Amino acid sequence: MAPTATSETSAPHLTEHSITVAAPASAVYALVADVSAWPQVFGPTVHVEVLQDAPAEGGEQTLRIWAVANERVRTWTSRRILDPAARTITFRQLVPAAPVAAMGGEWRVEELEAGRTRVVLLHDYRAVDDDPAAEEQIERAVDRNSRAELAALKNAAELGDARDELHFTFSDSETVVGAAGDVYAFLDRADLWPERLPHVARLDLTEEEPGIQHMDMDTRSPDGSLHNTTSVRVCFEDRHMIVYKQLRVPVAMSGHTGRWVIESLGDGTVRATSWHTVTLDPEGVRSALGPEATLAEARALVRKALGTNSSTTLHHAKQFAEEARVGS
Repeated sequence: MAPTATSETSAPHLTEHSITVAAPASAVYALVADVSAWPQVFGPTVHVEVLQDAPAEGGEQTLRIWAVANERVRTWTSRRILDPAARTITFRQLVPAAPVAAMGGEWRVEELEAGRTRVVLLHDYRAVDDDPAAEEQIERAVDRNSRAELAALKNAAELGDARDELHFTFSDSETVVGAAGDVYAFLDRADLWPERLPHVARLDLTEEEPGIQHMDMDTRSPDGSLHNTTSVRVCFEDRHMIVYKQLRVPVAMSGHTGRWVIESLGDGTVRATSWHTVTLDPEGVRSALGPEATLAEARALVRKALGTNSSTTLHHAKQFAEEARVGS
């Protein structure tokens, strides 16, 4: 539905997007309600933090969301009201990101016949100062992200129980006799990784604003081949944590997110941990590994490849921090 014309009272622009999903309404609603899964399910979503959670029977929830809109990472705080009985979730941005002056909407999950579901995603928005150029920019972002989110929701929901087999999380850790700030500094300065890490052949890093990084990286496999990935990172220096999402993933995956977490152990040491969450793409697995390849084989290969690179990075971060401690 096209946006309405702006009146003297600055009426919000309204949009509606919908899709039909071959999955039960309860399963579809659960995916929309579970924000912890959003970075894996929804392409534009980079990271979500729950500031106030809703009870199981529904109610109010407060979130902070980082997402890509018009090729930039935006962050905002939203309030959601979940109604599991009606299968609706209304949302309103409490702290919008410019050029958005106000943004809200609703998810409606409607049960159809034969186990199918219709999902309707509504938005209403206003631009700062009702600027026409900003309104057009917001409209493009809302349209692109709504279509992408609904398509991704359909894909995830229609996997059914198979999604559990495709989705997995793992971690690797190093204990460091050094300062958390030094470990964080090594991980934050990814622009220096080609000089510091043997598996990083090239890395272009841009930081459009403090703490928001875009990375375009070529990594070298043991056989000498190069693999390109692009990622967005959100860096929390005060918490010694970096979260990231790969925007371009290897062919065997449909999603890959991760985080670096540095925790003080209270005895002059810290634990640095690399977490990965991966969703495999069945067709991509067959394309990359052959038609007879199993998901178990793919999980093992992905675990080894990602874990080896993460462990190498952690080992060099450990050396950097421990040398800094000796030299201080």
